[in-house]
Amino acid sequence: MLPTIAREGDVVVMIDQRKLPARELYVRCKTAPDVARAIKTMVIRGAPAIGVAAALGLAVGMRRSKATGTQKFAAEFQKTCELMASTRPTAVNLFWAIERMKRSFATGVRAGGSVDQIKDRLDREAQLIHDEDVASCRAMGAFGAAVVPDDARILTHCNAGALATAGYGTALGVIRGAVEQGKRVAVFADETRPFLQGARLTAWELVRDGIQTTVITDNMAGALMRQKKVDLVVVGADRIAANGDTANKIGTYGVAVLAREHQIPFYVAAPLSTVDLHTPDGAHIPIEERDAREVTHVGGAQLAPEGALIWNPAFDVTPHQYIGGIITERGILRPPYVESLKRAVDNVPGPRDPAYIS
Repeated sequence: MLPTIAREGDVVVMIDQRKLPARELYVRCKTAPDVARAIKTMVIRGAPAIGVAAALGLAVGMRRSKATGTQKFAAEFQKTCELMASTRPTAVNLFWAIERMKRSFATGVRAGGSVDQIKDRLDREAQLIHDEDVASCRAMGAFGAAVVPDDARILTHCNAGALATAGYGTALGVIRGAVEQGKRVAVFADETRPFLQGARLTAWELVRDGIQTTVITDNMAGALMRQKKVDLVVVGADRIAANGDTANKIGTYGVAVLAREHQIPFYVAAPLSTVDLHTPDGAHIPIEERDAREVTHVGGAQLAPEGALIWNPAFDVTPHQYIGGIITERGILRPPYVESLKRAVDNVPGPRDPAYIS
C-alpha cells in the first residue's frame, strides 16, 4: 500500500505530492508548524489525509513541549490546535480530527493525568485516527465494489486515492475493491485543473497498481459520456452537508451535471468523518480560494497574461439530487440524505469499538 503519511519516532513523514509523478520525495516534519505548513502548501492534500496529518502534527508538537504543568501545557495545546485549524477551511476532516484530539486531551486532564501521560494519550489517539482511516477506506472499497459492474469504465475527478487518505483511498478504494473482487475495470482520470491532481496523482497511483488508466482533460468528459464510454462516476469529498450537498474539487459539479444528462450513475465515496451535520446545505460550506499562480502558471511556465483577473476556488458544491449514493465505511447511503446521513453518523460506534477498526 502506498505510504502517504506515517510517524517515525517524533517526526511526521509524508510524501511530497507537489513533486509527483516526476520525483518521489518525502518531507520530514519535526514540529507542529512544519505539519501545518505542509497542509497549507499542499505537500499533503485530500480531506482524510489532512485530518490524519493534523492529528499526528498535534501529537508530535505536544511531545516536544517543555511544559511541566498541565495549565501551561493546555495553553500550548490550544494554540497548536488553532494553528492547525487555520490551514485549510473546506475539508471538515481537519476540524473533526482536531476535535477528537481535544476530547482526548480533556479526558486526560479530567483523569488527573500528568503532562507525560497526556502526551502518551495524544500519541495513541493520533495513531488511532490514522489506523481507522485505513480501515474505513478498505470497508468503503468493499461496499462500493458492489456498484461497479464487470468491465466497468469509471470516470473520476481529482485524486481520492491512497494519497488523499492514510492509505488505500476513497473513490480509488472503490476501484481497488472492485479489482480485488476480480472485476475488470478501466479508469478515465480527469486531469483536474489547475493543480492537476488527476493527471499527476490519480494516474500515478493506478498505473502503479496495474489498472488501465486514461488521462483526459477536464473538458473532454462530456464528449466521452456522449459516446457512451463511461459506465459510472466515482469521486471523493471534502465536506458533505446534512442534506447531502457535497463539496469536492472544483469541476466536480460539472461532471455531476453531465452524468445526470447522460443517465450515468454518480457516486461519492467518503468516510463519515467527512459528514458535517452542523452544516445544513451546500450554501453554508466555506469554499477555499487559492493563489492565482496555480491558474496562471504550470511549473515555471506562464500561461495567462499579466493583468488578467484570476478566480481560483479550490472546490465547488454538487447538489444532493445529482448524487446516486454516498459510499461510506458503514455502507452505501441513499436519498433522502437528511435521514440516511443522520442515521449513519448517529450509529457510528466509538473510535475504540473493535467493530469499527477491524
